[in-house]
Amino acid sequence: MDTTHFRNFINRRVALTDSEWALVERFFVPRRLKEGDFLLEEGRICTHLYYVDKGLLRFFVWKDGVDKTKFFTFDDYLFTSQYSFSTRKPATENIQAIEACSLLQISYSDLQTLYDQIPNWRKFIQSVIQEVSHFTEEILTELQTETAENRYRRMLTEEPAMIQRIPLKYLASYLGIAPQSLSRIRKNLTNLT
Repeated sequence: MDTTHFRNFINRRVALTDSEWALVERFFVPRRLKEGDFLLEEGRICTHLYYVDKGLLRFFVWKDGVDKTKFFTFDDYLFTSQYSFSTRKPATENIQAIEACSLLQISYSDLQTLYDQIPNWRKFIQSVIQEVSHFTEEILTELQTETAENRYRRMLTEEPAMIQRIPLKYLASYLGIAPQSLSRIRKNLTNLT
């Protein structure tokens, strides 16, 4: 797998020498998922950190027999089930491919090796964690203060290409509304233009 996107992802946050990059490439191994494949199921321990080179995945939980989408991760991003990965405890969420995915993955123990051998690696991971933390805080605030329609409008503005890739039922679940309600919102927005 070509790792150019991954190297650029890292270089936007920290500088690595060629020898450090060679070490990163050695520990991050390719993984492919087909549409519908589960990367992680609730109750299992997440053993890897992942980079999405290409593809789209959703994080979701089961509540009262209904799946509730927490968020999505897509091209050019680093992710894991943070709680499970860092504590080595069973995950409380599922991660599923919405479309075919090309990933790079690193095990927990190999990640610790990178911390030990690459001085800037901890800084890189901390910058990603900070980005995720800010994003999570933004989502939680929006859930408390914004309507589903306003959240959908923001997604249309900030991530229009991603919205086209997400099936309606998952997008509605993420917004906390029924698919029929999202269809009405979309129709109303179309009528306004």
